[in-house]
Amino acid sequence: MAPSLEVAEKRQAAREVIDILHEIATLLNTGLNRQQLSYCVSLIENGVNPEALANVIKELRNRYPEPPQSEGEEAA
Repeated sequence: MAPSLEVAEKRQAAREVIDILHEIATLLNTGLNRQQLSYCVSLIENGVNPEALANVIKELRNRYPEPPQSEGEEAA
């Protein structure tokens, strides 16, 4: 298999994983978008404790709540 084709297949597989995780995150009402989920996956793959990461996210949300959105403004 050509290296560029292999890289493309790996990227596609990674996108599919993030899409599935995003669907799960949406069902669980986590409020995380695809990019945020991607960062979380990367951190966990690099050894960050998932429970500790979840606690940090909760703490950051408590300290720095998102401002209310105006009508017509979409969530990121």
